[in-house]
Amino acid sequence: MDSLDDIKQKILHVCRRLYQWHMVDATGGNVSVRFGADRVIATPTGMSKGFLQADDLVELDLEGRPLGRGKRTVTSEIGLYLRIFQARPDVAAAIHAHPPHATAFAVTGRTLATDALPESVVILGKVPLVPYGTPGTDELYNEVEKFLPGHDVFLLANHGALTLGKDVIEAYHRMECLEHTAMILSLAESLGGINRLNPEQVATLLSIHKK
Repeated sequence: MDSLDDIKQKILHVCRRLYQWHMVDATGGNVSVRFGADRVIATPTGMSKGFLQADDLVELDLEGRPLGRGKRTVTSEIGLYLRIFQARPDVAAAIHAHPPHATAFAVTGRTLATDALPESVVILGKVPLVPYGTPGTDELYNEVEKFLPGHDVFLLANHGALTLGKDVIEAYHRMECLEHTAMILSLAESLGGINRLNPEQVATLLSIHKK
């Protein structure tokens, strides 16, 4: 099991990759990780993810109460992640970002045809488009909650994307794959259209995804 310091370093590594790959800008996006049974490590509000240091991260319990004497205020969307962790014991990390191509699908009210690429089916599964909810409110969680069972990757209408994982690296890989898939599909559409895998092929890949 990773130590607390290890978890914090992985969060910082993921934050820098999100920033370097333009999946977040300015102070947007956030990362939250469950540590142990009842502790959460999360990014602060109002800070660029590309320049965070370990002591900028916020520690709190599953009820949202701060632990220790951190100098930062936790992300305003922490309520969403706490409720996800409570509802999904298998999930230990959540990432919200604004990857441009994937977010473009969300802004235009479209989800992704993950059934066009084997890797996308295996890594992402099916990606629902969650109706808009005001960020930082129960309205957003109430919309996400409807899709939580059986999904780990979500497009958030007019907002961005959300990925979950058993750890922060898996959640990041899903975000990266989501954006890469959206880029390929955008190019494919510009070249004349998308050829999708047939239902039997998709079913085989989804069985791999579940494993």
